[in-house]
Amino acid sequence: MLQDLLKAADQSAVVEALPYIAGRWRGDGPPTERTGPYLRRTVSRAPAATRREIDTAVEQAGGYARQMAGLAPAARADILETASRDTLAHRDRLARLLALELGKPVKDSRTEIDRVASTFAVCAAEARGIDGETLPVAGWNTGIGNTAFTYRAPAGVALAITPFNAPANLLAHKLGASFAAGNTTLVKAPPQAPATSAAVVALLLDSGMPHQAVQLLHGGGDVGAALCAADPVSVISFTGSADTGTAVARAAGRKRLALELGGNAATIVCEDADAAAAALICARTGYSNSGQSCISVQRVYVHRSRYADFLDAFTAAVDALVVGDPLDDGTDVGSMVDENAAERVVTWSSEARQLGASVIRGGTRDGATAAPTIVADPPPHASVVVHEVFGALVAVIPFDDFDGVLEQCNASRYGLQAGLFTHDITRVLTAWRRLEVGGLIVNGSSNFRLDHVPFGGVKDSGFGREAPRWLIEDYTVVKTLVLRGLSVWGDSRELPKEIP
Repeated sequence: MLQDLLKAADQSAVVEALPYIAGRWRGDGPPTERTGPYLRRTVSRAPAATRREIDTAVEQAGGYARQMAGLAPAARADILETASRDTLAHRDRLARLLALELGKPVKDSRTEIDRVASTFAVCAAEARGIDGETLPVAGWNTGIGNTAFTYRAPAGVALAITPFNAPANLLAHKLGASFAAGNTTLVKAPPQAPATSAAVVALLLDSGMPHQAVQLLHGGGDVGAALCAADPVSVISFTGSADTGTAVARAAGRKRLALELGGNAATIVCEDADAAAAALICARTGYSNSGQSCISVQRVYVHRSRYADFLDAFTAAVDALVVGDPLDDGTDVGSMVDENAAERVVTWSSEARQLGASVIRGGTRDGATAAPTIVADPPPHASVVVHEVFGALVAVIPFDDFDGVLEQCNASRYGLQAGLFTHDITRVLTAWRRLEVGGLIVNGSSNFRLDHVPFGGVKDSGFGREAPRWLIEDYTVVKTLVLRGLSVWGDSRELPKEIP
């Protein structure tokens, strides 16, 4: 299947992305076509899951859970290491498929595929390290004479619901960690990237993953809702918008959840920072993937004494970005996911102008390609400040007081990640303590992530942490064994009496 998908992408043909159910690539549902946002033609086609197919996938997953739990961690790790190597072997072809479906520049697509390989390798390492504890029960009077142990057991059936903006790597995180933990996984692919999702699943299967480990379904929110409500599902990992995350939680009921939701990330540039260097980093990371990242640079707060210098340097760096064909190696900014998303950039920048801001660059679109947009000094109630733009727009805002700017950052309903440019360690620690975010990047923008480091937010940005080690904690349950009357510790309550 992987070769069929990649061959079609190589030939710029429509890629047929089938579901994978009960060990077979098949699908009887109505076909849904994906229009490439830059090419403006159909690039992939996937059958939406029928009710019968959903029921079959769920039933099969429930039956496979015990088999997967019996597969040794070393065997899981070997398969994931093979998948890591195979990912790199197919790097350029996978990147092309990603660029076709999403309009992501091919050089950024290659970076995502490199991260997929790294993520699989990290998942393999974490599989080898799954363990438990010998508990210090004899440290308390009630535990004397007993022994207790724990180990992390597979949760059983996991559900992975992945987003469109990084469909390959986020699927690698969710499915890779779930497999490392010993689960079977139901995957609900994003409608905007069915072929990319199918390619990642096919690559894992070709690398030795048992068919019992995964079921792949395509479709919209109704398919996701049905899977969330399915009784055999033990844990759900979802990445997407805050509103959809709320719907997932509602449908999930008492199931365990890991939700990575939206953000309107802030980056602070203090007066002691190198304004030109900060501007270059913010320009590169504010418009990569056309700003379609939950940690993309959206709000940049610059100390007023450096504001003019930063804005000049930032504008120059944005002007140097190449906007165009995502399949061209020289392109920095491709298209957004669709025309509606690009129109949001246009509408919100126009609103900001009406509220008194200056739109220095952009504010226009060509189809789904939004011109990199700079909005200078919007008011706090403007949409570009309050809401998640998830697009090629960065707002640059002056500030006067460090305590005050921390409060401005915290005024958001979101709290995923922030950036801070300063050499003052007191400010670093103060910001780390007071900013209501899951992560702080120092001397970098908000848009920086290492796949083996915990990632996630607070407030409406969700809960749980997405990185293999921390996901495995979500994907496993702690099981305890108590041996009564048998102790590896000393079990005497008194010292022996001395012989007179």
